[in-house]
Amino acid sequence: MTHQPNQPGNDKIDNLAPHTEQSSGEKMTTNTGLKISDDNNSLKAGDRGPSLLEDFILREKITHFDHERIPERVVHARGSGAHGVFKVYESMAHLTKAQFLNDPSLETPVFVRFSTVAGSRGSTDLARDVRGFAVKFYTQEGNFDLVGNNMPVFFIQDAIKFPDLIHAVKPEPDNEIPQAASAHDTFWDFISLMPESAHMVMWAMSDRALPRSYRMMEGFGVHTFRFVNAEGVSSFVKFHWKPLLGVHSVAWDEAQNISGKDPDFHRRDLWDAIESGHFPEWELGVQIVAEEDEFKFDFDLLDSTKIIPEELVPVQRIGKLTLNRNPDNFFAETEQVAFHLGHVVPGIDFTNDPLLQGRLFSYTDTQLLRLGGPNFQEIPINRPLNTVHNNQRDGHMRQMINKGKASYHPNSLGGGYPEQSKSSEGGFSSYPERIEARKVRARSKSFMDHFSQARLFFNSQSEPEKNHIIDALSFELGKVKTVAIRERMLGILSLIDKNLAAEVAFALRIPVPQDPALPVNHSVPADADPADYDSVMAEGSLTSSEALSMANTIKDSIQTRKVAFLAADGVDEESLQIVKSKLEAEGAVVEVIAPRLNFILSADNTEIPVDHSFLTAASVLYDAVYVPGGTNSVAAVEAEADAVHFLNEAFKHCKPIAAHASALQVLESTYFAKKLPADFSEDTVLREGLVVSDDSATLADLFTKAIAQHRFWEREKPRKIPA
Repeated sequence: MTHQPNQPGNDKIDNLAPHTEQSSGEKMTTNTGLKISDDNNSLKAGDRGPSLLEDFILREKITHFDHERIPERVVHARGSGAHGVFKVYESMAHLTKAQFLNDPSLETPVFVRFSTVAGSRGSTDLARDVRGFAVKFYTQEGNFDLVGNNMPVFFIQDAIKFPDLIHAVKPEPDNEIPQAASAHDTFWDFISLMPESAHMVMWAMSDRALPRSYRMMEGFGVHTFRFVNAEGVSSFVKFHWKPLLGVHSVAWDEAQNISGKDPDFHRRDLWDAIESGHFPEWELGVQIVAEEDEFKFDFDLLDSTKIIPEELVPVQRIGKLTLNRNPDNFFAETEQVAFHLGHVVPGIDFTNDPLLQGRLFSYTDTQLLRLGGPNFQEIPINRPLNTVHNNQRDGHMRQMINKGKASYHPNSLGGGYPEQSKSSEGGFSSYPERIEARKVRARSKSFMDHFSQARLFFNSQSEPEKNHIIDALSFELGKVKTVAIRERMLGILSLIDKNLAAEVAFALRIPVPQDPALPVNHSVPADADPADYDSVMAEGSLTSSEALSMANTIKDSIQTRKVAFLAADGVDEESLQIVKSKLEAEGAVVEVIAPRLNFILSADNTEIPVDHSFLTAASVLYDAVYVPGGTNSVAAVEAEADAVHFLNEAFKHCKPIAAHASALQVLESTYFAKKLPADFSEDTVLREGLVVSDDSATLADLFTKAIAQHRFWEREKPRKIPA
């Protein structure tokens, strides 16, 4: 989208402007500004002679090319980003002195990067994986980075195990297989020996690992942080991002197909939505726990493998994030943006979460390697809005030109500047938490309940969601070659839910172990008694939580849903245009797919533009399908094998399907025709997602309601078909 100068919230865009270059209408130059007269031929000794070493233009060009790539991120390598703004709804001064959370009139610029965790930069967007959700707030007090995921918990409790986790999930070192996948021996070997991973495994095997879009997934800060107000009063806080479009997923079979058809599916979806003015929006939510209530739960607030169920502490929605501008250059912005958990502002502080504490070190260390040195903060996308003043000088890629003699504190030669700020002047001061303890390598017993929240998550899922978890575990463990690892993992699953373990065991044709392999927990010090680290089971009163099931998400909008219209020459224009107008008025994106590109002719010879042919289109790239009427069009679509497959596949993936009554024969030619219910009443539509009517306006209304439901997972098992 075009940047409008002097608009609220555009401070960061204006801040980037001096570093932005547009070559349109300009002459080609070297990096020193020298105009180039020939960019097509190197300097040679004669037109057939050897190239000359003195060709500084050639050497500059080749050298720059040779060094274009920087090391990719060890994790979260594949990402996509966008600019936006954040506004708080009302002052949160009673909880935090962070200015950007205290002034509802203030629009804070942000840059958000979404990512997959395990895969390399060239992997697919649709891997079964955790998604990163990192937000950089460019506040007037400095940058605040809220670095999170689309799942609220993590695999491990202590950062010392992070290298082990990533080594286990990455491609196996002997053959570098598989890419961007956890379905292999090393991952499940590690997981089956680390029961603290049980809760996160339930999330990773659920539909949360296959989001429909970055725009339709939640985000979480994962860790417990602190809010500190101006009076120095602290409270614990968990951060949530709630998408206004609801939380939706794709089917696993569909995800695998999308990976082949369009591995950039999520990246393209985000870019296209912003370019078309359908700006993605999330509300920032917080769960607040008073300092005195730290120990009132049957889990530990500092344990990153645990959530605070929303029934115990409701999420307060305090502000809105809107992404409204795509990057100008992927490398300069999305690839070079450097997030860090240690980037906080006054009013936000840390807790003693051992996973959080380790990550505070890790982020600096990785940026030093990836971005060349300690001056990565001077890259334009990373620069704060407020001016930087300190005594740090020099180093690789230093860009700031500091004037004056004194580069130390205290000094008199520079008048004592830059000077320190008092807390009352906005200076950051850490929360004075009282700590008295011995130095030990140990873990609190309050971290030892590994299964109750895993069970809570599974129990909270709808039946289709439970089936998807069972199928995912069966698929993943089916890829594991070592039988002992499968058996050990079945023992872990039996501690979560015996029916879950039995279903997976049935698929693997392996019995569930009578007793899980002991010790269950292998993450113990060498000198410790394993019995002291046996996993305990907290018996809380909460058995399920509505907030954990995607079945309870928002289903009142079809904004940005992509709908495929299958048509050919002779289409009935009225049955096409009435439905198209209705869907577009509700914010959907309609694309006409036909046997050939360019256009089709309606029954009355009107040209209708075609967006894609059946050769390049695929049902997995759309949210719903419609077949308009018209005798010749219907006959042509029915005779098109790719069109029939398109419909069969859409049905298999539980998507809404509609047809004008005069096009019913197209549906009858599909494999799923025998599965169709006899009654096409409105009630049937809302249950089955199948709409047929001879009245285009009625059809459009019913189809809109069906699309808003996103998927009709309930038909997945009883109406399963090949496609």
